[in-house]
Amino acid sequence: MGIWQPDPGETALTRTYVEFATGRATPVSGMRWFRDTERKDIQDELPGWPEGPLYTAHSAGGAAGRNVAKVGLKTLYVAVWGALTSQGGSVGPGSRARPVEDRADEVEDFPVVWAAPGTIARTLPWQLDPGRRDGKRYRTHAVVTDRRLLVVGLPYDKKHDELVDDEVLWEVERSRIGRVELRDFKYASDVKVVFSDGSWCRLWTINRDALARYLVYPLDLLGPESLTPELRNAVDRHIARAEAPDPVRPVVSRRACGHYLIDSPAPRPLSGFFGASTFAESVNSDGSELQPGELHPEDL
Repeated sequence: MGIWQPDPGETALTRTYVEFATGRATPVSGMRWFRDTERKDIQDELPGWPEGPLYTAHSAGGAAGRNVAKVGLKTLYVAVWGALTSQGGSVGPGSRARPVEDRADEVEDFPVVWAAPGTIARTLPWQLDPGRRDGKRYRTHAVVTDRRLLVVGLPYDKKHDELVDDEVLWEVERSRIGRVELRDFKYASDVKVVFSDGSWCRLWTINRDALARYLVYPLDLLGPESLTPELRNAVDRHIARAEAPDPVRPVVSRRACGHYLIDSPAPRPLSGFFGASTFAESVNSDGSELQPGELHPEDL
């Protein structure tokens, strides 16, 4: 079918590579599970899913045994980290690591689907699972529009990244998404999509900011007729900066903090590996550029 296109009157907002997340804490490292609300494994109950790998979480004792050789280095690291942070210093590359937010679902277990019988999360496509498809030859992208969230799948050839032939694997109306949470353990790259029926999934995305900016916060798109002269000038300035060969009118949204996000496709073509790239910037209500310290989480 070629590149997926929105319906007439529908606005495509973002597109990025996505898959089920993977555990990072030592007991669940490299693993994921599909659970019902009693923590029973349901992957054999999911319709149309091929057989996948079976995982067993590492016991605390086993994890300790594997880490004996690392104790000395970790002790040294903790000492240095403590000295730096006690003085307000930077801790270098390791400072990106985030603490555990939910021990039951991030350390003791790592469910990426949590779903009672008949709920939305049970309809998710198996192609999102890195343990069931060949990521070197097949990719899955999340597409967000003003009406729905979709998952499309496409064959992938590293030598021909520009070739995209989409198949719609799954979709859900935005009204059936209860909320989307940023899950920061360990490297701030996962999102938890909670559906209106209480089921949820945990996804890893290659560009979380692009995916989250239109799902985490209320969607408030503005048409050209709703823009003040100052915002229209800001949009024109944005188009000139984007330097796209075939510029299109950017999407403008009002953020909860009172700022405005201007977002348009970047000049790079759609990538089978990454998805779509965009050029986004936030401005004040008068169209002026934000100064250092003025950015809010909603702007990202």
